[in-house]
Amino acid sequence: MHLRLQTDYALRLLMHLAVANEPLTTIAASAKRYGISKNHLMKVAHNLVQLGYVVSVRGRTGGLKLAKDAGAINVGAVIRALEADAALVVCFPNGAGGCCITPSCRLKGLLVDAEEAFYKTLDKATLNDLVVGNDDLSAILAPA
Repeated sequence: MHLRLQTDYALRLLMHLAVANEPLTTIAASAKRYGISKNHLMKVAHNLVQLGYVVSVRGRTGGLKLAKDAGAINVGAVIRALEADAALVVCFPNGAGGCCITPSCRLKGLLVDAEEAFYKTLDKATLNDLVVGNDDLSAILAPA
């Protein structure tokens, strides 16, 4: 299973917001901490706001914060939402289609099972599980 860069950045941003000791965290601060593009992170943040995981406060003193408690944000659900239009292989829904062996392929069933197992594992974790008691992460992401 391969996650898109947008999903990776979204999970990083959520973790940063979860450990932030400030009421609001700016996209610029998070981009700087991770060494990633501010413009790309703005798109990711917008997507997380649309999905209801993040609240955006506009203005000079604005920023981002989690829309709900970190314990209520399921990692599997976040990834499913962000990867909803991604196909594992071309014969899956949203795939490019066109595989000539689709009618007799046994690989597709195996891959469906693997994808379900992948998400079943992720469904066991919340954002809280990724950050609580993770002092090393907090030290890395703490405001300068």
